[in-house]
Amino acid sequence: MRVFVTGATGWIGSATVDHLLAAGHEVTGLARSDASAAALTAKGAGVRRGDLDDPAGLRAGAAGADAVVHLANKHDFADPAATNKAERGAVEAIGEELAGSGRPFVVAAGLAFLTPGQLATEQDRSPFHGPDTMRGGSENLALEYAGRGVGTVITRFAPTTHGAGDTGFMAGLVATARAKGVSGYIGDGAHRWAAVHREDAGRLIRLALDKGVPGGTVLHAAAESGIPTRAIAEAIGGGLGVPVVSVPADEAPAHFGWLHRFFATDMAAASDATRALTGWTPQGPTLTEDLASGVYYR
Repeated sequence: MRVFVTGATGWIGSATVDHLLAAGHEVTGLARSDASAAALTAKGAGVRRGDLDDPAGLRAGAAGADAVVHLANKHDFADPAATNKAERGAVEAIGEELAGSGRPFVVAAGLAFLTPGQLATEQDRSPFHGPDTMRGGSENLALEYAGRGVGTVITRFAPTTHGAGDTGFMAGLVATARAKGVSGYIGDGAHRWAAVHREDAGRLIRLALDKGVPGGTVLHAAAESGIPTRAIAEAIGGGLGVPVVSVPADEAPAHFGWLHRFFATDMAAASDATRALTGWTPQGPTLTEDLASGVYYR
């Protein structure tokens, strides 16, 4: 297939591009900078210059592709409204271009805040509708296009997609523990986080295309369904050689900063239906193995 990938040089996107190229697909990645363009060229991928604020460019990229994988997101926690607007606009631009074509449209989504306190399954529907909700309600918007002849496949990623080079939540928690001199968890640390290794996430996206997953499907990139946050803190504490402590809920914002909202939330998820449909079998290290390996402390 000719596959157009947004976020092609990002954390998950770069692994996805590798897996798609290895499977023999022709990949064109969206690149905002010269460095991103050069990275794609070095891998043997094509380049389309642009960003999420260029709907015409996104439509043009989708027009020349047999499938689209949308992984880009601004992730600007200081300006969530702009992030959500860009995400919704990108899904709308690509969805309109693909309407009526039946072509696959793999859209990244999150497991965060989906079913707090419960094990989320692929059958659970996102509670976020409309432009003023999380990610601009892009998951439900993308699924609407499945009713208009688009092969929409939602891929919800675990709250931590971990591995060497991670700059996301785990890196933030490690940095906090290093700065505070203690590795903290909130309350009793019983709330859980699903987890997936970056390579396994990229492999799942490739399988979604190769297996011809039908439009309207939701997949879960969750290799581990739920690791207690206390266990995460203990692994970080062991890696850094610092004490592990409970942080009272009312002190969590000061201790963890913007991370506290996520680390205080139960975000567990099953992936049974995903594995049965795609044959996905996670192969990467577990989160605890990654935290013990030293890659987060160099």
